[in-house]
Formats: sequence, structure tokens, C-alpha cells
Amino acid sequence: MFWILLLAIVIVYLSFFLNQPKFGRLPSGKRLESIHNSPNYRNGKFSNLNFTPDLTEGETYLRIIKKVLFEKDRRNKPTDTIPSQKTDLFALTKEENVLVWFGHSSYFMQLEGKAFLVDPVFSGAVSPIPATTRSFFGADVYTADEIPEIDVLVLSHDHWDHLDYETVVKLRHKVKNVITGLGTAEHLEYWGFDTNIIFERDWNEEIDLGDGFIMNTTPARHFAGRMLKRNQALWMSFVLQTPKRKIYLGGDSGFDTHFEAIGKQFGPFDLAILECGQYNESWKYIHMFPEELVTASHKLNAKALMPVHWAKFALSNHAWDEPIKRVSVAAEKGNLPLLTPMIGQKVNLDAPGNFEKWWENVN
Repeated sequence: MFWILLLAIVIVYLSFFLNQPKFGRLPSGKRLESIHNSPNYRNGKFSNLNFTPDLTEGETYLRIIKKVLFEKDRRNKPTDTIPSQKTDLFALTKEENVLVWFGHSSYFMQLEGKAFLVDPVFSGAVSPIPATTRSFFGADVYTADEIPEIDVLVLSHDHWDHLDYETVVKLRHKVKNVITGLGTAEHLEYWGFDTNIIFERDWNEEIDLGDGFIMNTTPARHFAGRMLKRNQALWMSFVLQTPKRKIYLGGDSGFDTHFEAIGKQFGPFDLAILECGQYNESWKYIHMFPEELVTASHKLNAKALMPVHWAKFALSNHAWDEPIKRVSVAAEKGNLPLLTPMIGQKVNLDAPGNFEKWWENVN
């Protein structure tokens, strides 16, 4: 009776835990019908363009757990406070073309008078159990209240470090339009978003935002899912074309053939924003190593690279600053300009200039 009672308690607890709103909701109804009609949805789930195993050949989840628990670099997290600047986004003039990075994969862009916000995470954690993935000290300096009205909220996929329930719910009343992949809108609708403002798209579609702004949805090599069932929503990259520039928003992605294809179709790009961090040999197909960012940028025909997906959370075993050190060396060898602002620093996209290697002064 004791074990039966204990099992019943565990089942009830898990049921309650997994039914919290922050987990979102799996697609259903007409949305699920649209997903089933996607050429990228096969055998009950979305798939990458090329074969992409969850783990590197020969790897096991048991070995990964062992690595995560016992083989972390001693500098996996900084001991010092991450330095930052604070830009008043409400004080920007409409003539300013700027980018402000919030750490990890969250950033704000004002381009030719239109405001974009990408994968915002301001809750301080990227896990259903917040204590397991807290942000680095000093890295979480913005709140949703400090974000102005947003013309376009861009959500690359539904992982916790890119789609943050607490943040998007607080921002909901400030957002005019949302662009995301098939399936992710189910979460947003569940959380109270007006579906009329959501552009929920498959790969290789075009969205005319008016005034000379166009967003093209493009592939990435990754996966998705907030619950136990994976790949019921699609992971994305994006090509943002404005009246004066072209920017590639990479989302999360391993290296693959899509970079060259996108470069041939849409390049050259004024800037490529690519993930640089949380990589590991154990999952080499779904996250790029720093040197691969430079190769991907050249394939995209990008004039400059901004590395993101680092400096705020430790989601792999490498040292917190290893990604930026490695990509800096590779970019110099590849003659590729890097944008490496501090968290919160205002970057003038018309004339980015040079950047301080601020991470060198952080232990």
C-alpha cells in the first residue's frame, strides 16, 4: 500500500506540474491539420532537411548525464558579475538604426523606424525548474517593462531559452505582430495572444510587413518542444529585408547545407546573427561550434557576424567565455568583422565601429 500510495502521489504531482500554463499546449484542430500538410512534417513530427540525430553517433543519454554532472569546465559560469550598459529604448529617435543585445539569444532592433524583438527572455531562468538554469550575475539587467512597443516579435522556436512564458505574457499588450514557426502559435493562443496578429509559417514563406519590410522564413537544423513530445512545432531562421539592409536571424542551428542555399537565394547580408555557445561533441548536429559560425557566415555571404547564445546561461559544459574567444580567433583568420557588444550596449548599425573585448576582464 505504501508504494502504491507513493506512486499515486508522484503521478498526481507530475500531472499538476506538467499542466502549468508555462508548458504551453500541443497543436490541435485546424492548426494540427496545417502541420500535417507541411512537407517538413513526416512520421508524426517535424524533421530537418538532412538526417539529424539527437545525439552524436555512439553517444548515450547516460553518458551525457555523467558529463553534465561531473565533467563541467571549472569556469562553466563566471565568478565575476557580467558587465553591462543600460540603453533607454524609449528614448531612441525614429532615425536611429540600432541593435541592443540582452544576452543569450534575445535582442532588440530598430530599423528604419520599425521595432523588432527576437526571442526575449527576461525571467532570469530558462527551465521549468528555474533554480537549475539561473542567469549569470549582472546578465539579466532588463525587464519587460523596459521594452517599448514592438512592431514585430520574432520567435525562432519554442525552447525555454527562446520562448519565455513569463516574458511574452508581460509583453503581450505591446506587440503588434508575431512571426514564428508552425505549431508555436498554439502556445501563444493558450497564453492569451490574439491569433489575428500571428504569422505562423512553414519554411520558405514570405511575409510582407509593409513599408518595404519583408520577412522570409528559412530552415535551421535543430529541434523543438517544451514537453515530453518533441518536434510538434517548427524551428526557424529568418531573412529580414528592410528598405536599407538585409539581416539573417539564425535562431538555433547546427551547421548544414541550408546556409549556402540561403546565401545564394538572399545574400549578400549586411549582418548575420548566429548562435555561438552551448555546443558539445555529444550533440554536434544541433548546435554549431564557434569556428563553424565563420564558415556559415561565408556561406551566407555575410559582411559581418554577431555571435549570440552565450554570456547569460550555462547550458553546456564549456567555459562561459570559450565561445567568444574561439569565434574571435576564427573570425580574424577568416577576415570577418565581428559585432561583440556588452549586454545592453547600443550598437549603431549604420556605423558599428570597433568593440571592446569586455569578456577578457571577467573571471
